[in-house]
Amino acid sequence: MGKIRIKTIGEEEPKKEKKQPKTKAHLPGMEGGQRIAVVGPTEEELTKIDLPAEALAEEGKQKVEKKTKKKPGKSHRSKKYKEMLMEVDRTKTYSLADALALLPKVKLSKFDETVELHINTIQTGISGQMKLPHGTGKATKVAIADDDLISEIEKGKISFDILVATPAMMPKLAKVAKILGPRGLMPNPKAGTITEKPEEVVKKYEGGVNNFRTELKAPIIHLTVGKLSFGEEKLSQNIKSAFDAVKKENIKTAVLKSTMSPGIKLQV
Repeated sequence: MGKIRIKTIGEEEPKKEKKQPKTKAHLPGMEGGQRIAVVGPTEEELTKIDLPAEALAEEGKQKVEKKTKKKPGKSHRSKKYKEMLMEVDRTKTYSLADALALLPKVKLSKFDETVELHINTIQTGISGQMKLPHGTGKATKVAIADDDLISEIEKGKISFDILVATPAMMPKLAKVAKILGPRGLMPNPKAGTITEKPEEVVKKYEGGVNNFRTELKAPIIHLTVGKLSFGEEKLSQNIKSAFDAVKKENIKTAVLKSTMSPGIKLQV
């Protein structure tokens, strides 16, 4: 008979310890093909152990930066802006007089801010001209198209607010239409910027005439109607002239603001 094994009831057999897998490692100084069997850290782990402290610290820093990196797209308003925002009732539509009285109180900067009027219209494609009684507070730069100016535009240099051209220059301007078009600077007959007498048109625009039109893909018009230093009376006259030019039947809503201030909803 072979050997007889006696097992006691209730006695568990001791679990066999799992053997750690053997891995091959190559140490510096060994010839090609030579390997030794090691138990424990892999070759990759040994490499990390040999890293200098600076490298390990840098690796840890990168991980922390990755975790604490702020998500893009979130706007961060200043404390002062939030305080000014509390001064404006977002649920209220202000009369022009009340809005102009409030505007200096929500001014954020020390410089003379530009006053902006943003008009939501009933549709796109609304355009025209207007002349504000007291101007915008900014000199309008008007240029006449020629070969030299077209070369500058091709290089991305635009130093004018309005571009005037003769009909003969229009085929040459076609190659920079992609640059001028999105900026609203391409001459067109409706605005009167295509003419046989460009010098006369330049004088008109330098005298305070301004073009306006809705954005190409959105029914909104952005207008400059003066500076805060104009005071309530002059700004009121300019804004009323702007409303008359755009025509009240074309206007849905309007917002008044200065360069850095919150927007104030206007009664139209």
